[in-house]
Amino acid sequence: MGEVGDTPRARLRVSLDATPLLGVRTGVGVFCQWALACLARRPDLDVSAFAVSWRRRRGIRPHLPDGVRAVDRPMPARPLHRAWSASSLPPVEWWTGPVEVVHGTNFVVPPSRRAARVMTVHDLTSVRFPELCDDYTRNFPRLVRRALAEGAWVHTPSRFVAGEVVELLGADPGRVRAVHHGIPAVAGGGPPAPAELEAIGLPAPALARYVLALGTVEPRKGLPDLVRAFDQAAGADPRLWLVIAGPDGWGAAQLEEALRAARHRGRVARVGYVTATQRSALLRGATVYAYPSLYEGFGFPPLEAMVAGVPVVSTRAGALPEVVGEAAVLVEVGDVDGLAEALLRFAGDDAARAEAAERGRAHTSTFSWDATGEGLASLYRDAVAAR
Repeated sequence: MGEVGDTPRARLRVSLDATPLLGVRTGVGVFCQWALACLARRPDLDVSAFAVSWRRRRGIRPHLPDGVRAVDRPMPARPLHRAWSASSLPPVEWWTGPVEVVHGTNFVVPPSRRAARVMTVHDLTSVRFPELCDDYTRNFPRLVRRALAEGAWVHTPSRFVAGEVVELLGADPGRVRAVHHGIPAVAGGGPPAPAELEAIGLPAPALARYVLALGTVEPRKGLPDLVRAFDQAAGADPRLWLVIAGPDGWGAAQLEEALRAARHRGRVARVGYVTATQRSALLRGATVYAYPSLYEGFGFPPLEAMVAGVPVVSTRAGALPEVVGEAAVLVEVGDVDGLAEALLRFAGDDAARAEAAERGRAHTSTFSWDATGEGLASLYRDAVAAR
């Protein structure tokens, strides 16, 4: 890659916070993993990664893609977060050495001595719906505002969130850049073998026709509304099941309450945490994918479902209309009747499912991790130039 006159462009030294790769992999961790991989493939970048964790120090090395160097000096999280929330010391270069860009991948970007600072703001749930957040998450807006005041740049996964950062946090629009994520790979092809689904924990009657919801169980995901909508649909379709896959987060009691009140609780399967391979099998076997979120900054699961050829029913919440486009059926947040009607339509209409699958595959072809890498690299260079 060169500039005018074929003068080679120096490789930009970039260090990313890879802490989200540790522990249970959430959507932020998925973004971090794939972003590191696409950035490491670029000849114009020299990529390293660090983790702000003492207990799991040196734990990120096995999780890093080829081409990403690990920063091995331990970074104790609690004392550093306390220090960074009150001052600009210690700078991240104490651990990374000289770099030109430091990228905080999960709302928080460490202070630096000379490096341009970029932070990813995934959504503003903590501002829009603080009651849906835990105490740790509710602290994000204060940290983001502090970094903005110190000149940090912002990456968002959607134009919707970019607008929110400007509107709600007062960011300079010229320093906020929307770069869509790509889509995580969905392993395999065609319907999974029944034994694969039974091994995950699906009862045999559920294998023929099930609505799927994936993700950590938390209030923002709107799962109680899905249970109520399924309860309506299950009364009209005696073969239909609901499968909820994902670990419990905070607020899982609301889901349990909705399940206790459901007349068709016996046709709801909760299978807890699933591996990437199991996730792909569940997606490929689903009749319809439901995403009844109350608010989203992007949303991997509906796009993964489209890749697997599964029709998607989603709420018209946050960035979802931008992300799923016209490839999904959208209902208003809280519209249980509309959600139930859409589920029943796909469950009982092979032609509607086939048409939705075709639209979904066409739509997802417009997303790529290489485009994400190009967008982030452009953002990094603009941030360095402004610095």
